[in-house]
Amino acid sequence: MSDELRSAIMYGSLEPGAQLGEAELAARLGISRGPLREAMQRLVQEGLLVSEPHRGLFVITLDEGDVEDVYLARLAIEREACRLIMDRNRGEAVARLTEALEALVAAARERDRVAMSDADQAFHEVLVSSSGSPRLERMAHTLLVETRMCLNALQDTYPEPADLVEEHRRLVDAIGDGEEEHLLTLIEEHMTDSIHRLRES
Repeated sequence: MSDELRSAIMYGSLEPGAQLGEAELAARLGISRGPLREAMQRLVQEGLLVSEPHRGLFVITLDEGDVEDVYLARLAIEREACRLIMDRNRGEAVARLTEALEALVAAARERDRVAMSDADQAFHEVLVSSSGSPRLERMAHTLLVETRMCLNALQDTYPEPADLVEEHRRLVDAIGDGEEEHLLTLIEEHMTDSIHRLRES
């Protein structure tokens, strides 16, 4: 049940700032209120819902500072993931990332913003998992929903599909070429570019 709620928040069917009425939501999801209440409390603990006294539960709203914080946290995680990839099996990482890149290329070809967001996020999940660090992967996973909320907000400010593909292709190429410093510069530019685009939106 908490996964269903998390997914609804992630993909925007429960919008930022939306109030969650227990009875209405239980009817909508076709479940009893007990399990729903437990799931909602879990999401409060995860920081995806906020409880306001005398008002109820609301989906979090990410302001500019929150979005910047999400991307700074992602940068710290992904920069370290890149270092580990360069020290370990670059070949395997390139193979997995190339496959993820192909999904992004396909979405970009169709100019499908939602599919591009999905493929963008999947690429970065593969990047972190390729580091071989379960803890980095776990840390990245905790940012998953907030990252997706940021990507939903970024859809209207996305670069041209060809440019987005090229940004990710350069990351794969830098890993393949063993250019660690260049890779770290690229991942930092990639994250800070997202922050700048959100600020300008």
